[in-house]
Amino acid sequence: MTKSVLYLELDNCIGCRSCLAACTQCGGHDEKYRNYVVDVNPLVDTQTMPLMCLHCVNPACARSCPAQAIQIHETGAVLSARVEKCIGCQNCTIACPYGIPKFDVEQNLMYKCDLCIERTQHDIPPMCASVCPTNTLQWLTKEQLAMKKEQNVLDNGKWIASSDHYLENETNVHISLPGILQKKQKLF
Repeated sequence: MTKSVLYLELDNCIGCRSCLAACTQCGGHDEKYRNYVVDVNPLVDTQTMPLMCLHCVNPACARSCPAQAIQIHETGAVLSARVEKCIGCQNCTIACPYGIPKFDVEQNLMYKCDLCIERTQHDIPPMCASVCPTNTLQWLTKEQLAMKKEQNVLDNGKWIASSDHYLENETNVHISLPGILQKKQKLF
């Protein structure tokens, strides 16, 4: 069981895409990246943000899989479809409220971020967090996450993050949203 969690500070993202390059180097990814960096509003500003599996506590992708090809690791990581079980129905890609699972037509298989399970199950940061130059992606202990919560309290006293119902589901990946919700200006 890991003692740390993935934490995203979306305000920090500069769109460098280091996380994508690192993702291709994670074992078992067949040199494909399984997370994304999106331009939030490309015609207006340079705001970017990483988009990856949030490892829902009760994942819609796994619930919708008739072949039970998507397993949930004991650490809470929701894994890519197992080759021997995936029937290529693509229910998971439709069910995910965040549009994360992708379908490889050639392999007839769903793939997505598995939180670098070979690393994180031993409390080693996932590849994306280990290379992020702006600390957008952070591998934090529960104590460090609690400190982040104290630092990111809005005027109304609420901690703004994925666990406070700003996202569709409760997630194992935590996200800080204050700057984006308050429309703070970025420094670059």
